Amino acid sequence: MAESNTLRPIYRLGDDLRPHEPIPRSHYLIIAAASTLSLLALWAGLSYTGIVQPTYFLPTPGQVLATASRMLLDGTLAVNAWASIFVIVTGWAVATVMAVPLGILMGSFKFFEALFEPVVNFVRYLPVSAMIPLLILYIGLGVEEKVAVIFIGTFFQLILLVADVAAHVPKDLLDSAYTLGASRRRVVTRVLIPATLPGVMDNLRITIGWAWTYLIVAELVAADKGLGIMILESQRGLRTDRIFVGLVTIGLLGFCSDYIFKMVHRVALPWSPRIR
Repeated sequence: MAESNTLRPIYRLGDDLRPHEPIPRSHYLIIAAASTLSLLALWAGLSYTGIVQPTYFLPTPGQVLATASRMLLDGTLAVNAWASIFVIVTGWAVATVMAVPLGILMGSFKFFEALFEPVVNFVRYLPVSAMIPLLILYIGLGVEEKVAVIFIGTFFQLILLVADVAAHVPKDLLDSAYTLGASRRRVVTRVLIPATLPGVMDNLRITIGWAWTYLIVAELVAADKGLGIMILESQRGLRTDRIFVGLVTIGLLGFCSDYIFKMVHRVALPWSPRIR
């Protein structure tokens, strides 16, 4: 028994701090839980002790849970959440369908880089909020205008992210395929595109997070439902508990989308270097 105890490995923090090395799943879950609980404990400590005034500035976790329960029971939270999910997913999906192939073309062929990059680089620096008056003039005040805000906020950024991924595919990989007799079309479809997909998937996961950050801007004008307008209306009435409900809901929806992307990445792209 004493001999078996001496052979038991001793945990060292440095073992979990090696760059690009996986750590045990149990360690990962413990660290993630500890960081989440620490944030909740800080929130509870500041609000319950009165260090931060809970009525108008920082509602307690109990107040937020009670408000969320009431909004779930009367359907308010579900209606607003679904309206925002529809706008976010639609705008982001349209941007993805257009940006991914254009980005691969820009990153792989200098002809398309010269054709598209000047316009993309110019438009991506324009603030989306400044375009809202034009979008209202061109599209109107319906859901299409809100979808367009999300589209513009993600499309031009995603093109450049995908182009960067495609541009960094090792040229030796393509040359090897040519040496083995592959045609240009097969090199593109069987080598170039599969090599870019892991990076593209990471960029899609990042940009859908960006799309959520444009939600308030998208629902700023003439919105009658959605998490963004719910937060804005709660701000006018100093309903910080409802603001926190909206923020927590957005965070949870974003967390769920992030988890889905990680699972799809793991299942659909087993050749990805991120898969261990």
